[in-house]
Amino acid sequence: MKTAYFDCFSGISGDMVLGALVDVGVPTDAIQQAVDSLGLPDCRLEAREVRKNGFRATQVVVHTPREHHHRHLHHIVEMIRRSSLCESAKEQSIKVFTRLGEAEARVHGVPLEKVHFHEVGAADSIVDIVGSVFGLNYLGVETVYASPIPAGGGTVRIAHGEVSVPAPATAELLRGVPLLPCDVQMEMTTPTGAAFITTFAQEFGPLPAMEIQKIGYGAGSRDIPHRPNVLRLFIGEIARPRETSASVLRDRIWVVQTNYDDLSAEVLGYTLERLWELGVLDLFTTPIHMKKNRPGVQLTVLCNEELVPAVESLLFRETTTLGVRFWPVDRHVLPRQVASVKTRWGEIRGKLRVLPDGAQEFSPEFEACREIARGHQIPLREVYEAAEEAFRQHGVWKKESEHPSPSS
Repeated sequence: MKTAYFDCFSGISGDMVLGALVDVGVPTDAIQQAVDSLGLPDCRLEAREVRKNGFRATQVVVHTPREHHHRHLHHIVEMIRRSSLCESAKEQSIKVFTRLGEAEARVHGVPLEKVHFHEVGAADSIVDIVGSVFGLNYLGVETVYASPIPAGGGTVRIAHGEVSVPAPATAELLRGVPLLPCDVQMEMTTPTGAAFITTFAQEFGPLPAMEIQKIGYGAGSRDIPHRPNVLRLFIGEIARPRETSASVLRDRIWVVQTNYDDLSAEVLGYTLERLWELGVLDLFTTPIHMKKNRPGVQLTVLCNEELVPAVESLLFRETTTLGVRFWPVDRHVLPRQVASVKTRWGEIRGKLRVLPDGAQEFSPEFEACREIARGHQIPLREVYEAAEEAFRQHGVWKKESEHPSPSS
């Protein structure tokens, strides 16, 4: 799967994205043709090689005549609709500008259709965004990832006056995005850069496991002391997810994990009970050896994303841990449902699971089998065997729910 990873260690702007895409091989002439079809008068792209704190990079300068009017969203949409861009590039470009317009509308408290695009409605910003979208399509990029984003610091002057960095629209666009601390007193991430990356990036984090094919550097217009003002772009391949049977469910859960070498068994047992009460999907402990050869235990919890803060809070409150690790994992889950079989001692509940080939298997529930074994004074294994035989002979007696929540 063709993948792009934007390493935004010096922020991100529209011209930096465009420069990085040219640097990895998108022809400037091809971008120029796409731009010409927008109907912007006398708009010319110039790509040049520059040095930023010792790093070679490509800088794309957009030469346009000075404009004295502002555009609304519908003006830009009409321009894109009339262009020669492919349909996917048109829709993606419109999506970026719509996202930008929605951010401006929230900041100024006006309807989307009333938003005036000032700096980002200028010809050079339109070229940056549309040219960058064209570049991704030209390369055949299917998925986009990005690093956390540094916003910068200090103040910046916009059409409405001087404001703190990040500018109001940029801050709106970066909601939910992990930000990097940055002591540089300038705008590191612009509204066009923020709109582009938050539209396309499906995750913000470290470089994913990928086979790197090309690396490009797009230069910003300013020089920063002690830091190369460039955007690094990786283009490569990520293996496509393994195809699964239509009957196999796929979802994403979170792993929360920590280690102990000073926690009593009683407190650990109590903590496990509290975790189950939270509604985690599964949990387990693993014996480990820690520093100075001290025996310890590793606690692993599987849960849905919304429970991660509650799990972390409980572990900090109830145990001696000084740190908690967590990360998302994909999983494949067999469909299952609560069902019962009928034996000579009565009903026994359990879980019915469906294998990828359509075959079904029944697992009796321990508590149900234990209750019968104690009540009839018979061996527990005999109850298990009877339940399994009842399923083989007659199938399930009744089904109680069609879609229970998968556990682990």
